[in-house]
Amino acid sequence: MFDSLSARGESEKPRINRAPSPVLARGVPWLTVMLCSMVPGWLLIASAPVLPPFGFLAFVAWVQLRPGLLPIWAGLPLGLFDDLFNGQPFGSSVLLWSLSSNLLDYVERKLPWRNFLTEWLVAAALIAAYLLAGALLAHLDGGAAIAGVLAPQIVIAVLAYPIVARAVGTADRFRLRPIMVVR
Repeated sequence: MFDSLSARGESEKPRINRAPSPVLARGVPWLTVMLCSMVPGWLLIASAPVLPPFGFLAFVAWVQLRPGLLPIWAGLPLGLFDDLFNGQPFGSSVLLWSLSSNLLDYVERKLPWRNFLTEWLVAAALIAAYLLAGALLAHLDGGAAIAGVLAPQIVIAVLAYPIVARAVGTADRFRLRPIMVVR
């Protein structure tokens, strides 16, 4: 047992003059959520919602992966950015993302110890509520939401969440990667 520890310790060289970049550490979560908000418009243009709201999925994944990394008010500017690309009535994402941010903060305080299944169930409930509330807000604004179209989008979004959470985990490892410090 000690041989494997010493062999591993000798192969790892000390990382002198290396630290995570503060710009990457603070900016990558914001940029990934904004990039994911733009993705559904890149892939295809459809008359009905087919793709999951990748920006919202990334937002939920970041808040669940690193609680406290994004401030509680982050739902407002990120939702405002998402409103530019999602086709919903302007302000709906601001409202729904802000409410989701508050709800995730509440869940974090009530359930500090969670596992993947709990995270997925919380995310699934938020995703379903987000899509249903978005359809309701669009209906109030004069849009017509068909339940036959909304149900598959909810299922696809809930099933896509673990993939988005894995991508967010990869982005988190990237943002904390030590880089050379130049003085």
